[in-house]
Amino acid sequence: MATTTRPAPTVGFDLDMTLIDSRPGIRACYLALTERTGTYVDADLAVTRLGPPLEQELANWFPADEIAATAELYRAMYPTYAVAATPALPGAREAIAAVREAGGRAIVVTAKYEPNAKLHLEHLGMEPDAVIGDLWAERKAVALREHGADVYVGDHLGDVRGARTAGARSVAVASGPCSEEELRAAGADVVLSDLTEFPEWLAAYREGLDAARA
Repeated sequence: MATTTRPAPTVGFDLDMTLIDSRPGIRACYLALTERTGTYVDADLAVTRLGPPLEQELANWFPADEIAATAELYRAMYPTYAVAATPALPGAREAIAAVREAGGRAIVVTAKYEPNAKLHLEHLGMEPDAVIGDLWAERKAVALREHGADVYVGDHLGDVRGARTAGARSVAVASGPCSEEELRAAGADVVLSDLTEFPEWLAAYREGLDAARA
């Protein structure tokens, strides 16, 4: 009988609120930034809307002519305040392992400053095949195409747009700021509650059995 098993996949993963719960670390860094600059940032509010580039959040608190310098300061402070405070999300390690066990490649494509993204992964003992930072929404398609990603997994509407722009299958996880309904409406091919469901989905996808769950 002819098999329907797909070739070993290349799977891209977003980082914040997909692989890691970056809220505690980012909150701590914003609190330290407020103390350092004297400009108030509502850290509790900021961590409810993670996903877009840092500069977009800073624009809510700092004058336009201070954003670039403040972003540079934040990124320099980030390793001290954010990395150790940030845990992996449930299923993150297992999701990467599932891709490897299928003979595939797991890459991380994130809007986060790339050196800080790598620090998170190193701290948590996660070793993807490549880490590409500083890309948001549709711009993520650049890295996804370059690495031949078949699937992109993310928690934000911008991740859905990035996957669709790249021609990759969009697998959305409702572990971040966007609801399952919002992710479906944005055009995700598949919506999972979180990454604990990913290995089972990947197995079905490889066997050509994955009914759309969006």
